[in-house]
Amino acid sequence: MTDILVQASELIKQNKPAALCTIVETGGSTPRKANSRMLVFPDGTISGTIGGGSVEKEVIETALKVLKTNKSELLKCNLKQDYEMECGGSMKVFIEALAVMPELLIFGGGHIGKALSSFASSVGFAVTVIDDRDGIFNSYQAGSIKTVNIGYNDFINNYDFSDNTYIVVVTHQHKNDYEVLSKVCTKPHAYLGMIGSKIKVAQATKTLLEEKVLSEEIIKLIDMPIGIPIKCETPEEIAISILAKIIDIKNQNSK
Repeated sequence: MTDILVQASELIKQNKPAALCTIVETGGSTPRKANSRMLVFPDGTISGTIGGGSVEKEVIETALKVLKTNKSELLKCNLKQDYEMECGGSMKVFIEALAVMPELLIFGGGHIGKALSSFASSVGFAVTVIDDRDGIFNSYQAGSIKTVNIGYNDFINNYDFSDNTYIVVVTHQHKNDYEVLSKVCTKPHAYLGMIGSKIKVAQATKTLLEEKVLSEEIIKLIDMPIGIPIKCETPEEIAISILAKIIDIKNQNSK
């Protein structure tokens, strides 16, 4: 039991998704007793057990649904009647998703990326800033923001994207923006936006279509120009505009 709780604690620290399944009540003969626990991961694998057999199979299926909806469930199980298990008892299993912060990937560590990383970290995002320039992160303060000094392609090719990933493209060169955009748009994500003026966005759209990098349907799903349409000028103001849009998308997704 303790091992599962320790493992769950580590998963929360690492911001890794899993569902914690706990037997909260039993009656009669059951394979496991109250407070037995099991972790279910997004790929359906488990750690621990709540008793095996068809009842555990249904708990796993319910846990996978909980991971998608982020809504806890109390599963009531009559082992003989519902699962034809000869032990014949009953149990209730509480299934909850471990707290996982939404992750924000910022491609580009310049003024806007730096401001956005600070603001987003303060409102509950797990932030990673990626940039390949030497010394770009020297002015960043050590803390909750993760910085990765690596080529954009190398990062994208090795990162585990998910439906909880929010992506902002604010590199220092247009060609970098296009390249990152073309590669991340096919990865799982909750949001994808690219900075740019209306002229830049029009040119990006034209280039991506002409070179058959992206379809018109995919391009329409990209937030560009990025952020909410407010009059802003400074990097901090632009970052607030971007973050406001991301928060709005996040809260809509959680309904």
